[in-house]
Amino acid sequence: MLITLLIIAITCIVSFMAFNNRRLMDDLILWPPAIEKQREYHRLVTYGLIHADFGHLLFNMITLFFFGRVMEGFYSTQLGTMGFALFYIGALVISILPTYLQNRHNPNYRSLGASGAVSAVLFAYILLAPWSRIIVFVIPMPAIIYAVLYVAYSIYMDRQARDNVNHSAHLWGAAFGIAFTVIIRPDIISHFLAQLSQPRF
Repeated sequence: MLITLLIIAITCIVSFMAFNNRRLMDDLILWPPAIEKQREYHRLVTYGLIHADFGHLLFNMITLFFFGRVMEGFYSTQLGTMGFALFYIGALVISILPTYLQNRHNPNYRSLGASGAVSAVLFAYILLAPWSRIIVFVIPMPAIIYAVLYVAYSIYMDRQARDNVNHSAHLWGAAFGIAFTVIIRPDIISHFLAQLSQPRF
């Protein structure tokens, strides 16, 4: 749980600082020209430390708090003390990489927020406990049902491209969370299928 709390603390501190410091925001945000031309590769991670507003930050950190604690224990068992940190940083990079590659010559593109990595944590958790109850905007539902709705919504919104939300990062983050977990524990697939066959509402 310590790593989860540290990630939340660092993200909150940096986000609050950036709310009132435009230069800091500009130095950390994912801006393709800075990576493409100036080799500022740190932006592939630091973009996840800043958020658009307090609501954006709050939603991500609450989600990370509830599901990160469980997954930290899982990855610590599999990979050691820093296993969850490795997973989280990997999720930040992989979730944004397709978007970065697509926009690497676009000076008008910017992205920020930990949503891709948080999606990775959430979907890795769903592999372990697909029928666990989660609360979505005060509505309780099985985690696996939420996962299906979340993916469908993200695909739809990504194709519409009507808002400023990086839905692609959410999808790639979710995919990374599942793939990473299966790679380190291939038997998790049989566990997941066994759980699915025993629905609990």
